[in-house]
Amino acid sequence: MDEKSVRYSKCGEITTKRSGKKSTFQTSTTENGPPLRRSPRLNEKAKPSQAVVAAKKNAKMRQVSKKVPDIVIKDIYQTAREAKDMVRKQTGIIYDRHMTEHKCIWDPNYPECPERFTRVLERCEALGLISRCLFLEAREATENEILMQHSVEQVKILKATSECRDEEFLEELSSRYDAIYFHPRTYKLSLLSAGSAIELTDAVCMGKVQNGMAVVRPPGHHAMKSEYCGYCFFNNVALAATHALTHCGVSRILIVDWDVHHGQATQQMFYCDPRVVYFSLHRFEHGSFWPNLRESDFHYVGEGAGLGYNFNVPLNNVGMTDADYLAVFHQVLLPMASEFQPELILVSAGYDAAIGCPEGEMEVTPACYAHLLNSLLCLAGGKVAVILEGGYCLQSLAEGAALTLRALLGDPCPLLPSQGRPCEGIRDAILNVIYTHQDFWQCYQFQDKYSPRTVGNLPNKKFPGQEEHHMPVVKFLGSGDKPERFATRNCYPVQSHEFVNAVTARLDHLIANTKLTFAPHRVCLVYDERMMKHKNTADPSHPEKPERISAIFSKHEEYGLLKRCHMLKARSVSQEELLLLHTQEHINLMQETACMKLQELAKKQDDFRSVYLHPGSYQAACLAAGSVLQVVDSVLNGESRSGVAIVRPPGHHAEEDEPCGFCMFNNVSLAAKYAIQVHGLKRILLLDWDVHHGNGSQHMFESDPRVLYLSIHRYDNGSFFPGSKDANYSVVGTGKGEGYNVNIPWNKSGMSDAEYLTAFYQVVLPKIFISVHCFSHVT
Repeated sequence: MDEKSVRYSKCGEITTKRSGKKSTFQTSTTENGPPLRRSPRLNEKAKPSQAVVAAKKNAKMRQVSKKVPDIVIKDIYQTAREAKDMVRKQTGIIYDRHMTEHKCIWDPNYPECPERFTRVLERCEALGLISRCLFLEAREATENEILMQHSVEQVKILKATSECRDEEFLEELSSRYDAIYFHPRTYKLSLLSAGSAIELTDAVCMGKVQNGMAVVRPPGHHAMKSEYCGYCFFNNVALAATHALTHCGVSRILIVDWDVHHGQATQQMFYCDPRVVYFSLHRFEHGSFWPNLRESDFHYVGEGAGLGYNFNVPLNNVGMTDADYLAVFHQVLLPMASEFQPELILVSAGYDAAIGCPEGEMEVTPACYAHLLNSLLCLAGGKVAVILEGGYCLQSLAEGAALTLRALLGDPCPLLPSQGRPCEGIRDAILNVIYTHQDFWQCYQFQDKYSPRTVGNLPNKKFPGQEEHHMPVVKFLGSGDKPERFATRNCYPVQSHEFVNAVTARLDHLIANTKLTFAPHRVCLVYDERMMKHKNTADPSHPEKPERISAIFSKHEEYGLLKRCHMLKARSVSQEELLLLHTQEHINLMQETACMKLQELAKKQDDFRSVYLHPGSYQAACLAAGSVLQVVDSVLNGESRSGVAIVRPPGHHAEEDEPCGFCMFNNVSLAAKYAIQVHGLKRILLLDWDVHHGNGSQHMFESDPRVLYLSIHRYDNGSFFPGSKDANYSVVGTGKGEGYNVNIPWNKSGMSDAEYLTAFYQVVLPKIFISVHCFSHVT
């Protein structure tokens, strides 16, 4: 609702302007004489003065115009209801084989070559990805579409080269621009590349496809309004974004540019536009790396209405790894994207930060690109268009692009190699970006700011190898001089044969050891209504009631999820399986409850904290634990990729030797122990987002480094159930398990999406990716 559309106010009475008192009129009579004669007109109903009417009207309008805060009532279930009928559509792919015709005719070794295009398609075909996509017909962009971001003169110059066979003229013209070559087919293929990006974006926006990839060349993100640059002629991504804003009803677009070179042209085109967030992660080296521009640094944050909507994460070192790129996504990109809530995401997908690229000199694995993309797919309703940019190591380019398309298709992300800690350079880059954008985004405002003067007065507490305060410094080592002519031959880095062979061997090893197979069933599900036999006969209104699981199951059915799941048959846990975790005494006690009378059970349950017992409790608890193991078996035996267990009674409060907090057996901890003992797993993440701390789960694995227990819960300084200091952040595990227990305790109520997302971005995701390479997630 518009704040100005509805106002409520209490209208006052008309008063005189001078005194502020109400005007009054009196008639009087003489004491002895007859009453004064009145005009007949005074006995008639008086007609109001037009001036008074106007004054009253104006007064009312002034009262109404006073700003009264609106009360906005949000429907927290609106998004869920809107998602009810949403079905994932196909992934689109668009390309045209004619794009191989664009090449440098005077330098056959030029890195922007046709093989970049063909190798990507060959790898996608080898993995069977293209046949799973909806093929979109490529088309040329119209001149009007190009002119939305480029000048008439630039179109005219490029058009003049079409079908030109004068090699000397084409090379001379190329020398006027930085890192450009012209070919007789460049004009037509540049139109085709731009048109394909627009066509894909339109298909995503209009719901023809869920997401998609444009395998195109020439690339585009360096092409400026009035200048060709960096292998680029028309800015494919910028034109696609402009089309979405103009013709598709989109008002918020996030452009993620992970090409190793800064997409300065895309930045320029949306620098003042708050509808588009441009986010670039690129090699910079304080401006000494191409394109050698000051505007590529972190303090260029937008202008005018677009202030705060431009993000540069400049990398001032080579050799950046998966850990560094993931840290930027977790700490900077994803928090902002969640706050911005884009309606469309466009990815300028360059693969020149991948291992082996002579231009990037970075160490990002091809598999990492799948993880980067996957983190974006939960945003914008899944509307993501990936558009190819750079990448000049053909093997890592092809593998990275293929795994990106595979992620778009919804396949599980391949496992990453074990991650080290992010480097010091990436820490500085992240802090610099947070510093410059803190005033514009709420997600960054938990970091304190200090001035150089106040830092000297603060206690200097340092952790080993870590500065207490970060001071952003702008440093530029580039040259501001622009030559009149640019080299057209041998103007690119060349790798030695020994280096190329070493990179090839390394990539061969990575590819051979990257598991790309997955289970046939996307999700399995288990449910059994017999678990409803566990109930509180003395208090039917008890919150842990049978209807909890029946309502959940019915909601799954209402949303059409059951028919999409692989349904598993519930089973009871065996005594042998329970002994993996619980004591024999505890198992015997629970078993005995099945034969007890209600009076005996009422007395017995008083021995425990927040527990009720029923003759059907033991059977229900055995079914709950066994059903969770069914899901674990289905996932780890390669039958299902993931699974859901709708079970009760719950489990995470149950200790090794006693029930607690509505829980009989610790279902999820038993599942983790079962996965270790039966399936041989060595690293498991146990993520617990129940509002109560899972005291039982923590105690069972606090000294076991094979299980990372991570809990987000309400704590209230220890006064919230289960009311133990063990739930505090300072409890990190013991012995070999030290560091493998993570508690995120809330010390007040009212925590919302923002707080939970912050916990995930700042703690959960970094811990999962960096500290422990987890390959089994038990939630």
